[in-house]
Amino acid sequence: MTFLGFTWYYVIIFLVVLTILVFVHELGHYWVARKNGVRVEVFSIGFGPEIRGWTDAHGTRWKLSAVPLGGYVKMYGETDFDEDPEGAKTMTEADKAVSFHHKRIGQRAAIVAAGPIANFLFAMVVLAFVYATIGLPAPLAGVGEVVPASAAAKAGLQAKDRVVAIDGTPVKWFDDLRRIVMDAPNKPLRFDIARGESKLSLVVVPTPTESADGSGRIVGVLGVRPDGTQVDSERQNPLTAAWMGITKTVDFTGQILQYLGQVIAGQRTAKDIGGPLGIAQMSGQVAQDGIVNLIVFMAALSINLGLINLFPIPLLDGGHLLFYAAEAVRGRPLSPRIQEYGFRFGLVLVCVLMIFATWNDLVKFKFIEFPW
Repeated sequence: MTFLGFTWYYVIIFLVVLTILVFVHELGHYWVARKNGVRVEVFSIGFGPEIRGWTDAHGTRWKLSAVPLGGYVKMYGETDFDEDPEGAKTMTEADKAVSFHHKRIGQRAAIVAAGPIANFLFAMVVLAFVYATIGLPAPLAGVGEVVPASAAAKAGLQAKDRVVAIDGTPVKWFDDLRRIVMDAPNKPLRFDIARGESKLSLVVVPTPTESADGSGRIVGVLGVRPDGTQVDSERQNPLTAAWMGITKTVDFTGQILQYLGQVIAGQRTAKDIGGPLGIAQMSGQVAQDGIVNLIVFMAALSINLGLINLFPIPLLDGGHLLFYAAEAVRGRPLSPRIQEYGFRFGLVLVCVLMIFATWNDLVKFKFIEFPW
């Protein structure tokens, strides 16, 4: 790949995707803050010195900053005035009316939660749009490769075969084929096969195997891989597409939480956790496969961003929500000292996680290699 090609796919595409997702996240904070009467002073894409910007009629400074790796919304009165009682006394009633700190706890929680929620909603809308207008390409129930000595090989399945029905039930997608086989370990199944211009039936007995998810469940394994040349996509009506966008977002969120739970429990390795370099690399690879794949990847990344920000870690949105929950239970905010220690701990934890994820990226890309 040329230098220009590398720059386009692995730098510019990554920054465009990141900028869109950050804008969506911060727009959630901004919109709910404005709806609750909070004055938003700054809406910044990126950090550091301002490159270009303008001030709107509401006094918000919209700006593009020099370091395009994130962004923020600065609200009037966002600093905890409990740390500066004298400063709080100098605020007029008009100032307090537009101050974030002087809003009710429910309003503050809604403003903070709006960023992650915006990321989830963005993913739902993007996926629904793809399902309704393009249809998501998916492998048909075609055989791309037969694993030697597998149940498929013993039954006589061959590469390029197409499974059209199982026990009389029509089958179109490879996922449907996999699901039926998994639910029938050691059970004879009649496969109706299209092989070129010929039609034939084969009896297949899926091999009983322990599930890879660590549950101990016994599932059936066929021993075939999908055929990359046998794919199709199907447009959905708007209501179905919207529902699919919602369910896909929920399913993907569940998969992330399941993976993290397995990592915490020691059932899976944490080597798959990637940082900015990994995201840039994946963005570039997906972009080369087409705009549709990039759009779907961006939706998945938006779900990740929303979920991570909801983790109850001080400094993230979830940490603020945790403090607000404590305030609701106690009837008063936590002391400034406790909040300060909490944010310091959160900063250290976030930095450690970023270093760990970046280290994984460096090892994965072999920037760092070990002699053992």
